[in-house]
Amino acid sequence: MPQALFAHGPHDLRLADVPADAPARGEVRIAMQRGGICGSDLHYYNHGGFGTVRLREPMILGHEVSGVIDAVGEGVGEGVEGLAIGDLVAVSPSRPCRTCDQCQRGLHNQCLNMRFYGSAMPFPHIQGAFRDTLIADASQCVPAKGLTAAQAAMAEPLAVALHAVGRAGDMLGKRVLVTGCGPIGILVILAARRAGAAEIIATDIAAPVLDIARTAGADITLNTADQPEALLPYTIYKGSLDVLFECSGAQAALVAGIGALRPRGQVIQLGLSGDMSLPMMQITAKELAIKGSFRFHEAFPLAVRMMQQGLIDVTPLLTHSYPLADFTDAFAMAGDRSQAMKVQLVFGA
Repeated sequence: MPQALFAHGPHDLRLADVPADAPARGEVRIAMQRGGICGSDLHYYNHGGFGTVRLREPMILGHEVSGVIDAVGEGVGEGVEGLAIGDLVAVSPSRPCRTCDQCQRGLHNQCLNMRFYGSAMPFPHIQGAFRDTLIADASQCVPAKGLTAAQAAMAEPLAVALHAVGRAGDMLGKRVLVTGCGPIGILVILAARRAGAAEIIATDIAAPVLDIARTAGADITLNTADQPEALLPYTIYKGSLDVLFECSGAQAALVAGIGALRPRGQVIQLGLSGDMSLPMMQITAKELAIKGSFRFHEAFPLAVRMMQQGLIDVTPLLTHSYPLADFTDAFAMAGDRSQAMKVQLVFGA
């Protein structure tokens, strides 16, 4: 019988049997191949949630996934182009209702009834995709021909980065600061460069991830653990950088980055770790714009296409993989920033 990985609470992950259902009309069944462990998965594992979001029932983790279609429901192939048994697909975890007020405004990532894989925000929780088989809407599946399963599973975090860069608007010639060089920060570096950023400065408190940031294209990398005032030169004359992508969720990083922005610069906040205090005097006096960037929707197929076309290479981020049965080791490695960037679970191994 297929198995799935449930989080019951902090440091309490368990494999359990789940039914092998058949796809209904408009659905496909996917034999899962890869699943990336995300920062939110780590928060559920380490703390039982993040911010005010807490596990209130066992929940299957996982939302960065890919697999091979092994069954199709009625209607698939009639109105859904390009899906067939045997296809490798990247599976979008974003499942908006398409009928609520926010969806009708075109803000699908803000859906009032969002069913996003592996999310404890609503109750009952939305079960995730770390499982051997998955029933998905055909509309969620993007054919990933030419990619490996490991690359295809990176479509989700890449879509997060593409959505964030889109929130910043025109990037051509801009000087960019990325604070926090985990997987999302590295992908933002790749996306910002592809969008035309002229200079990218990256900060973090861990040397190994800054090495990867340089490989990804950061022009300057600064270790703010060794040099807490590393951004000070960028603060003169009211600041000199155009856009801050704050990917760490750390208040110290946000405040330092705001100091380096020039008047009418932009803060794009991606990192989620709870509420933070803001230097409102600086924000007001420099007329800064602060924008949140939350998940994605339309960017998902774009992420697949950019990887297929060789415009963005996610391979350097893929540092470790473990069979599903070794989930304890996988989560331990995913939490070790001295060794790991992106850790993936391998299904069916």
